[in-house]
Amino acid sequence: MTAKVLVLFFAKSAELTGLKQEEAVAVPTPISSRDLWTLLLRRHPRLSVLQDQVVLAVRQQYVAIGDQVVTLGDGDEVAVVPPLSGG
Repeated sequence: MTAKVLVLFFAKSAELTGLKQEEAVAVPTPISSRDLWTLLLRRHPRLSVLQDQVVLAVRQQYVAIGDQVVTLGDGDEVAVVPPLSGG
């Protein structure tokens, strides 16, 4: 099964992709968060500079990149959240 999701880019990820959001990205579901990140990297290779620093948020819930499986539905939001600077 595939879901069409809305991908939101914040901070450095928006700079790297030149986008604030991308609509109707087809994602197989269920999918591990690592595979989801890999899919986003294939679409936007410049995001690789954020590897090991970024977290994803699915429906506004943070998801560490790893083996966690997420099930997506059409219209779900997936956000790419790089580390926030400052402190």
